[in-house]
Amino acid sequence: MCTGAQPRDRLAVITRHMTAGSSTGGAGSVWGQLPQAPPDPILAVGDAWRQDSDVRKLNLGVGAYRTEEGKPLVLNVVRKAEAALLHDPTLNKEYLPITGDPVFCKLARELALGGDCPAIQQGRVSTVQALSGTGSLRVGAELLATHYKPSRVVLIPKPSWPTHRNIFTKAGMQVQEYRYFEPKSRGLDFQVRLCSHLGEPQRGAVVILHVCVMQVIDPGFLLLAILDVVQSRRLLPFFDSAYQGFASGDLKADAASLRMFANATAPDGGPQELMLAQSFAKNMGLYGERVGALSIISNPLPKTWACKACGRTVHHQQVSLPIHSTVPLPKTWACVASAWAHCALSSSWCDELAGMANSIKAMRSSLTQALRRAGVPGDWSFIEKQIGMFTYTGLTRPQCERLTGKHHVYLTMDGRISMAGLNARGAEYLAGAIVEVIANS
Repeated sequence: MCTGAQPRDRLAVITRHMTAGSSTGGAGSVWGQLPQAPPDPILAVGDAWRQDSDVRKLNLGVGAYRTEEGKPLVLNVVRKAEAALLHDPTLNKEYLPITGDPVFCKLARELALGGDCPAIQQGRVSTVQALSGTGSLRVGAELLATHYKPSRVVLIPKPSWPTHRNIFTKAGMQVQEYRYFEPKSRGLDFQVRLCSHLGEPQRGAVVILHVCVMQVIDPGFLLLAILDVVQSRRLLPFFDSAYQGFASGDLKADAASLRMFANATAPDGGPQELMLAQSFAKNMGLYGERVGALSIISNPLPKTWACKACGRTVHHQQVSLPIHSTVPLPKTWACVASAWAHCALSSSWCDELAGMANSIKAMRSSLTQALRRAGVPGDWSFIEKQIGMFTYTGLTRPQCERLTGKHHVYLTMDGRISMAGLNARGAEYLAGAIVEVIANS
């Protein structure tokens, strides 16, 4: 068995990747005074994992679905759609409109909101194509920073993705955090944390909400209460939908919170306004394709500004500006539109998506049982109660560092692991590693 580098060396690899680019350069370099960039806590983990030669190594940092053999999965529906497009004589390589493929945009918003959504039927939803969820958030942030007048404050959940803070700070927004996670139970602290934190900021602030999960926790029956808090403070919801269908295996069920907000009546009697960033990296396995969309649900607009048939509103004219300044023209994602547009392929996609979600649920059970068999102290039942792709283990930073340095288990230092990166062998190995780490901490 190959043992790879020594523990200190492996931690040094992570540190090196997390501090890459910190060199001050030569005295004559125009980049000589360039300050060190903050490390990316997720990408650095993946880089270090790739350099580790130990056969036992586990990459539980990045959120990417893997097969039982640890290989990336390409969905059958995507392969079929690509094969069909390859032989489509009508397909060309022409530029798309700056706001994207109208067919893709239509299908994306209907997938999220439902085809019977009143906002769609009334022409109050404007959708543009963007570079996955990150690009959608960035375009939305630019629009808010330039045109949103009630507040320049944006509330991001904690824990959440580092990209949330980076994107909105760079756009010129003032970032504040709201807490919802209770570390002791690894569950939702609704009253003390979530409600109180959402009630503190100035009225009109923007609030980032996750569709279907608050990272790993399903707020479930508390959604109405969350809506009440958001509306009472006149907050503008900005939904981040990166995992629709991945939590329960059902696209409609996972969109319940978004659709409840979209169909709600605002305190002033008008429709609830909101923004939505969508990513299809996870639920279609299109990680490297960067497939996403940004939608804006607004109050009724003058007929000269909105077109019900295509969903083009005045927002298109303004949203096109930040798009043009970053990626002037969007990429053609014909395979996605093709997969959705054909009923047979759409049905196959739903089946494959449910299979991936069920596999992750089964892995939660496998890991919980492995921990019990290994004799890990404490109650680890929260692993099966949490949902989605990730689990917050509650392990401390020193424990996480020991997992990486001694056991070749790569995870973020806040104790979060990707359940989608585990398999049966990995669950047993991880459980044994956790026993050792806790015993020596």
